[in-house]
Amino acid sequence: MKHQILKQVIADQTEYTPPKQFFERTLGKTILEFAEDPNIIIISGIRRSGKSTIQRSLQAALKEQSCFFNFDDERLIQFQVEDFQTLLEVLIEIFGNCSTFFFDEIQNINGWERFIRRLYEQGKKIFITGSNAKLLSKELGTHLTGRHIQLEAYPLSFKEIVNYETPQLFTKKNFSTQDIGFLKGLFSNYIKDGGIPEYVKFKKPEYLKDLLDGILYRDIITRYRINDEKALREVAFYLASNIGKEFSYTNLAKMVGIKSPHTISKYCDHFEQCYLFFSINRYSHSLKKQIQSNKKSYMIDPALIRVTGFRVSEDRGRLLENIVFIHLRQKTNEIYFHKEKKECDFILREGNQVSDAIQVTTSLSDTNVRKREIEGLVEAMENYKLKEGLILVENEEDIINENGHRIRIVPIYKWLLSN
Repeated sequence: MKHQILKQVIADQTEYTPPKQFFERTLGKTILEFAEDPNIIIISGIRRSGKSTIQRSLQAALKEQSCFFNFDDERLIQFQVEDFQTLLEVLIEIFGNCSTFFFDEIQNINGWERFIRRLYEQGKKIFITGSNAKLLSKELGTHLTGRHIQLEAYPLSFKEIVNYETPQLFTKKNFSTQDIGFLKGLFSNYIKDGGIPEYVKFKKPEYLKDLLDGILYRDIITRYRINDEKALREVAFYLASNIGKEFSYTNLAKMVGIKSPHTISKYCDHFEQCYLFFSINRYSHSLKKQIQSNKKSYMIDPALIRVTGFRVSEDRGRLLENIVFIHLRQKTNEIYFHKEKKECDFILREGNQVSDAIQVTTSLSDTNVRKREIEGLVEAMENYKLKEGLILVENEEDIINENGHRIRIVPIYKWLLSN
């Protein structure tokens, strides 16, 4: 790799202009707490979720001399592991002796972890962002065990959007009627527009379609050498069109014309590593039964569901369920669904015990819906010996006792703001 090409890339990347509309990110504050920690800080998450902006704002907040380099650049297509030494020489030539390094999408380069280890052993502070959790964790686990902390970046949360629009609401102990109306309006927009920062700003569907194509083609098809692009896209289309509905690898394989269910399993794993879709299992104390059971799938952002799936925008309940899942996923990976005689949308496990049971629905005003949701929740509570359960809805709020079981009914927008 020629010095001049690297210098040109660095010069172009140095001309960074912060976005005019800047959303304050909770993750940014968390990362800043690790500024003095000697460990390598890894920030992984879906493309365009704001990782680079978070990293740039962190760089501006730190006082020491630092270097930034983004490997997601077509001019670096020939970059090899031996070019890291040349890059380091050029960075020192331009910025001086940096004590802190920021690298974006470094997992594009095979063997990157050896270079990072060298910098680490020289006492440098290193921040890395990437859009593939598996590629980052695999290499780190091999060469940098115990030397890194991995954090995840998600699209904007509802709380972050509210904080951007009306930060003064968080200083109030109680919301006025006007506040509640305003929050409900923001939440309706959130169901429709999601939290991908650029889409939230400009509302251009082409932006989401380009993002989806980039993830499918660059992060999956090219990287994993997928031959059957059509089948992969059909699986993505199916999952987006059937949010929160049960499926099996075997049935999905038959549906898209793939012989092996194992191929579907690999596709779902690729989706998850790129933060596009997440699958959860039916809860069982037996790990084998969990693996063999049907799955449910959720997508990273409600706006992406709308541009990817078929008619899902009409199923508001599924979109609400997806929003709740993504919020839970940022807190824990131990998320399951319950199904025996009745069903419960989400079961959370903490350690070896189930800690929470949660139902999600648009409303409990319909008698049949109310009966179904309560019975499913109560069955889960009895199975896992829980004293309290939660039903998340759009507007109602109440506390009820059902055969000695305490059930809280909470509007989703309030729950998202309080957690």
